[in-house]
Amino acid sequence: MSDQSFEQMLEESFKTIHTGEVVKGTVLDVKEDQIILNIGYKSDGIITRNEYSNNNSLDLRTVVQPGEEMEAKIMKVNDGDGQVALSYRRLAADRGNKRLEDAYNNHEVLTAKVVQVLNGGLSVMVEEARVFIPASLVSDSYERDLTKYADQEIEFVITEFNPRRRRIIGDRKQLMVARKAEMQKELFERIKPGDIVDGVVKNVTDFGAFIDLGGADGLLHISEMSWGRIENPKKVFHSGDQVTVLIKDIIGTKIALSLKFPDQNPWIDAAEKYAPGNIVVGVVARMTDFGAFVELEPGVDALLHVSQIARRHIEKPADVLQIGQEIEAQIVDFNEADRKISLSMKALEMPQQQNADEIVYSESEAAQDEQ
Repeated sequence: MSDQSFEQMLEESFKTIHTGEVVKGTVLDVKEDQIILNIGYKSDGIITRNEYSNNNSLDLRTVVQPGEEMEAKIMKVNDGDGQVALSYRRLAADRGNKRLEDAYNNHEVLTAKVVQVLNGGLSVMVEEARVFIPASLVSDSYERDLTKYADQEIEFVITEFNPRRRRIIGDRKQLMVARKAEMQKELFERIKPGDIVDGVVKNVTDFGAFIDLGGADGLLHISEMSWGRIENPKKVFHSGDQVTVLIKDIIGTKIALSLKFPDQNPWIDAAEKYAPGNIVVGVVARMTDFGAFVELEPGVDALLHVSQIARRHIEKPADVLQIGQEIEAQIVDFNEADRKISLSMKALEMPQQQNADEIVYSESEAAQDEQ
């Protein structure tokens, strides 16, 4: 018979454990702030809330159930109360660091959730291992406010891995640059002048709007925004607007866009609509000392010479007309080649039997006045 006592034999039946070792156990009980684990040792293992997750308000009963098996890392064989102090979080961090190291060596693209928005960038977690993405590497363009990335899943690559110095750097920018280059290549292989494409307004300036075509931006110049006159692009377009545009020209990587679709050219049927003798309604768009320019429709302006405003003498158009005023007039001359139309309000005041030729001023006189 052995000289060993029952207690000695029982103690020897338990496995030997060491600090830093990874053990597997069965969950005996779960409280709000700790997990009790049977790890096959003479003492149970304890995982506190802080050693399970970085979330200090997490109720452990919502994530772990009695009877489940789980692994943990031994922090202390004896925590002072005769129990084994375990950490699930640090085991996950170790595995996360290994995962990051492999991703770094293999140039792998990772996807993780942004857990914190900092002044200098974003913090993401990969299996409890933290990765910092500097603000300069978050996007391929400057972003003043990074809060929109909070709790978002983002893709990145590891460009620096030094866990000993707690320096693990992620880069999202290079992925965006590479993808845009590929999209740009595909776009230029697909489009040509004359194509009609969809885009999104990216930025609006005083001289035009930049349209994202999906791989490259095109410029919609103010002069190409309408057959009519646009005074301020910012009153017409806003960032995020969906637009359908015509590709006017491609020079290298520069794309010129237009909203002047040929089939919508107002001069296509102008000869019929604005034939001499027709009575039209228009809006005074601008004035000079020699006359007023009247918009008959977007893209079609006509000249109302000062001598044709009324039967009485008018010194200058501004004496009787205002910008934005709607007027009725008769077409007295139509020059399709030069896209010039002449109007007369005076003609509508005259007796109908009067010869229309008497109210037509000569082209040379109008030209001298314009000069």
